[in-house]
Parts: sequence; structure tokens; C-alpha cells
Amino acid sequence: MTHPQRILLKISGESLMGSQPFGVEQTACLHIAQSIKTLRDGGFEVAVVIGGGNIFRGLQLKAGGMNQTPADQMGMLATIINGIALQQALESLDCPAKVMSALECPKVVEAYNWQAALNYMNSGNTLIFVGGTGNPYFTTDTAAALRASEIKATLLLKATKVNGVYDKDPIKNVDAVKYETLSYSQFLAEKLEVMDATAIALCRTNAIPTLVFNMKKLGKPLADALKQKDYTIGTLITRG
Repeated sequence: MTHPQRILLKISGESLMGSQPFGVEQTACLHIAQSIKTLRDGGFEVAVVIGGGNIFRGLQLKAGGMNQTPADQMGMLATIINGIALQQALESLDCPAKVMSALECPKVVEAYNWQAALNYMNSGNTLIFVGGTGNPYFTTDTAAALRASEIKATLLLKATKVNGVYDKDPIKNVDAVKYETLSYSQFLAEKLEVMDATAIALCRTNAIPTLVFNMKKLGKPLADALKQKDYTIGTLITRG
């Protein structure tokens, strides 16, 4: 794989909570923004897809009997709030950023447009993609794979709570074994769950390598690893 210049970073909404039980903590938001700026300062073009689990989790209402479509729509709205918060944090660090939403909300954020997105990136902006794919039944992982494909990212970064992809949940199983590398096909065949199958299948179709890594490494450790092409910082998923 060549040195990645245009990367798409997928982060969870929970990363913005900080020490709070829910919502957006300014300190945590600024920390994420500074980590993104570190990647940009390292020579990378950066786009971000952010989740909304710090504000709303559709799975909870679906479990309580709500239909999936409105539950997912509420989750998409939550990502818009997070995207605006992250944009403001980036702007405060003199890091130009634009928010584009797949779910149209014209008085708040710009609607996603492929050509406009490319123009923004080519002009040096960090792009924050919100609203998921704009459709229910799709996760923000799939949105990340979709946007990475559209902007021709050379690497998709998936930030998680663990150090990569394991054969089973390492939080619950002390004997879990980490994969250093994986093929897309192996990931799908073994039904690994750190990313959803639709996202991985899309990355396979468009040949986008995916690095799953620990959120705590976001910033200089990740930037240094990418410059050195040291993907042992997580698990690299490729065609194999």
C-alpha cells in the first residue's frame, strides 16, 4: 500500500462525551479536534465520519418497540449535532472544516454533494460527514466506507476501544487473539463484528485498506505510524 495522503477517519459519538455520561464535553471535543489537526499537520488530507451514540442510540428504542426507520433517523440527527460541535472545535484551532450532511437540514448544515466535497478537500478543508448515509438500516461504518470510496481515500481509519481486530471480544475474553492483518474475505467469513459486513464489502469492492486501531492512539502516535507505514498500531484489513 502506498503512503496514504487522503484518509477518512471514523470515530464514535461516544468519543465526544469525555467524563460525562452523555452529550458533548468541550474538552473531549477539543482533544479530538487537536488529534485531527495533528494528522493534517503531518501532511494528510482528512475527512471524518462521526456517530451519534453519545446523544442517541437507535438500538435502545428499537429494543423498546419503536420502528427502525424513525429510530435510525433520530440517530442521524444526533450525528449532525456532533458534526457541528467538532467543526467549531477545529475552527478554534485554525483548522478549516466543513460539515456536509446526507440528511438534509439546510438551515443548519450543507447537504452532501460529491463534487462540492471534492472541491472542499482540494481547497484544504477537513470534511465532517454527518447524517450517516441518509437512509435507515445503514450504520455509520457503512457511511464511512461509502464516503471513503467517493472521495477516493487511500485509507479508512476506524477508531475503537481496543487495539485492533480480535478473534473474539477482548474486553470479555482475556484469551482473545489479535489479528495483525486480515483480508476482507476472511473478515466476512469469520463474521468479525468490529465493523459491519456491508462496510467491509464496500471497502473490498473499492480496494480501500482499512486500519482498525485504538482511539487512544489518535493524534501523534497514529500520525507517526502512518508516516512510517507501521500498521501494527492496529489491524490492517486489505485484499490480502
